[in-house]
Amino acid sequence: MKPIVRVEELSKEYRIGARRAGYNTLRDSIVRAVQAPLESLRRQNGKPDSETIWAVKDVTFEVEPGEVVGIIGRNGAGKSTLLKMLSRITEPTSGRAELYGRIASLLEVGTGFHSELTGRENTYLNGAILGMRKAEIDRKFDEIVAFAELEKFLDTPVKHYSSGMYMRLAFAVASHLEPEILIVDEVLAVGDAAFQKKCLGKMDEVAKQGRTVLFVSHNLTAVKSLSHRVLRLDNGQIVDVGRPADVVSRYTQFGSETRLEHHWDDPLSAPGGSQARLHHISITPLEQDAGQSITVDHALQLDAAFWNYSPGAVLNFSVVLYNLEGVAVFNTGSVAQSFSEGLVWGRFVIPANFLNDDSYSIRVLIVKDTSVILLDVSDALMFEVQDSERKGNWYGKWVGVVRPSFDWQLRTEKQPLLTLPSKSSLTDAN
Repeated sequence: MKPIVRVEELSKEYRIGARRAGYNTLRDSIVRAVQAPLESLRRQNGKPDSETIWAVKDVTFEVEPGEVVGIIGRNGAGKSTLLKMLSRITEPTSGRAELYGRIASLLEVGTGFHSELTGRENTYLNGAILGMRKAEIDRKFDEIVAFAELEKFLDTPVKHYSSGMYMRLAFAVASHLEPEILIVDEVLAVGDAAFQKKCLGKMDEVAKQGRTVLFVSHNLTAVKSLSHRVLRLDNGQIVDVGRPADVVSRYTQFGSETRLEHHWDDPLSAPGGSQARLHHISITPLEQDAGQSITVDHALQLDAAFWNYSPGAVLNFSVVLYNLEGVAVFNTGSVAQSFSEGLVWGRFVIPANFLNDDSYSIRVLIVKDTSVILLDVSDALMFEVQDSERKGNWYGKWVGVVRPSFDWQLRTEKQPLLTLPSKSSLTDAN
């Protein structure tokens, strides 16, 4: 069978550092044209270029028609860059990618939407961009709207939509207009839990219809349940490929390092953008001697801080805790409020006897006006919680993502007990 996706030695190089301000002059263009062959020769001779980085390097793989391929890896591994090259959004530096069929891509919230157009108009516009005829969009229109749950806002300009509403409509369009190849990035993480489940169900339905799906996700449970095969990227290269359970297991073992603190002194190098940047995040076990392991009976204090460059904006500081399988244990956020310009600090405590023994990672988000994500950092912290000495008679792994210690109260009532039948009477009755 001929592959529907064939990727051969695909690479993408980016220049890092400050972008030159203003427009390029004719002299600048001439100088770059003269320097280009010299820079190419220098790279061929193996001389490093301190101002460039390979986001994707020599990636080769094939995907069969109807196959669902999950792509996993840490932040910065090259996953999103790879999908952008496959979607023809980003031009590769070298190599080639051949895709045979109609492609629908959902890589960033609102991609392909015009802010001044309504949800109805953008549905037709996005469908046309994907190569659909008007009659085909007409046939699927009611189903798209029902899936996105945006009937009341259909004739509202999408510039008034929240990021979640953007995503719901974009996913509904991309998944319902029957592309041969559906490419989805971690954008699904924007939606609420109920809609994420709905999207994953739709992706499963698309796969069962024989269409090809490539998707990036940090939800390892979804990756294992939906994928036929998994690719793991690290530093822009494929470092593992195979059965979902096997690749995910090796990935979680690979990523089981500990990082209890992350600090950025220079705002220019810190995660974020022009409105907010992360300064500090740490997790500290309370009432614990130095050098001891974190156990389930330790309370954990999380401290975090960010630089606020949007005085008066209504901001919310959120933290999501994931376990080793990528399951969200909880999502907690500060009360949305406005802050003056400067450094904003926050703190909360995870109580003792709440988390199960497992490995955990922390994702940090700063959200503006309850919908606009200013900062989103996965794996900001990673730590392991170990079991403690048991006081009962159960020594196996506790079931569940949490294991709270509730205040149980047991008592015995003095009353006549029923006489149980003897074993011999039960045998005679049978």
